Amino acid sequence: TWKWVVGPMFLYLCERLVRFWRSQQKVVITKVVIHPFKTIELQMMKKGFKMEVGQYIFVKCPAVSKLEWHPFTLTSAPEEDYFSIHVRIVGDWTEGLFNACGCDKQEFQEAWKLPKIAVDGPFGTASEDVFSYETVMLVGAGIGVTPFASVLKSVWYKYCHDATNLKLKKIYFYWLCRDTHAFEWFADLLQSLEAQMQERNNAEFLSYNIYLTGWDETQATHFAVHHEEEKDVITGLKQKTLYGRPNWENEFKTIAGNHPGSRIGVFLCGPEGLADTLNKQSISNSEADPRGVHFIFNKENF
Repeated sequence: TWKWVVGPMFLYLCERLVRFWRSQQKVVITKVVIHPFKTIELQMMKKGFKMEVGQYIFVKCPAVSKLEWHPFTLTSAPEEDYFSIHVRIVGDWTEGLFNACGCDKQEFQEAWKLPKIAVDGPFGTASEDVFSYETVMLVGAGIGVTPFASVLKSVWYKYCHDATNLKLKKIYFYWLCRDTHAFEWFADLLQSLEAQMQERNNAEFLSYNIYLTGWDETQATHFAVHHEEEKDVITGLKQKTLYGRPNWENEFKTIAGNHPGSRIGVFLCGPEGLADTLNKQSISNSEADPRGVHFIFNKENF
């Protein structure tokens, strides 16, 4: 038995030693941003830190707990000179981090008073392959939109730097939320991208659809009165917010018709039920002919 046990135990000890070494490396919190609905953004710097889009890190805050590590998706782009995470305050540990960063106080918090942070990672996810396709579908459900913040930022940096060498030519972005609170921090990024794409006369590069899934007909009717206004009253975007859930069969057929003979990457960060639906649609809408359209499904779950 010991011959079978000693190998895995040795690998496990090596992994723990690497994690301990990484956790001892100095991490500096350069900025803490408080977003609406008790969401904070931590911008950090660490010597030698390199990331790709959609990756995640493990974070430990000894001021809150000396043993707990928690995974967070990176919301910054590789082109930026810092890396960032968005933390929604939903439990004891996140509440402790919120207070340790001084977010519960009205006065300005000095940088030297910010807590020490240990970071392990980054670790890869399926979202890293987004630049391998000419056309992609990005589907985020609730807080599962965070990997695509990194993707959309990086796409914009690459587009501005050298659009001709960017393989990615079209993005279909879907965001499903039960209520409006989660829109508040992410809508700013979409508004910026929307404005900049229009300035470059390429508004068609990014098509996005935002769905409120938790609203009833009465609430939806109230906002439908403002449907003719130039900007959406909830998000401030030109694209109007939709109510209910997407008809995925129609969405896939429309995209397949727009891009015949293409390999289309489908990327999801969301619940298992939605993953099953998108996987089935990817299979049923892919053609048997190798020269036809093919949907390649990729997922990650929180």
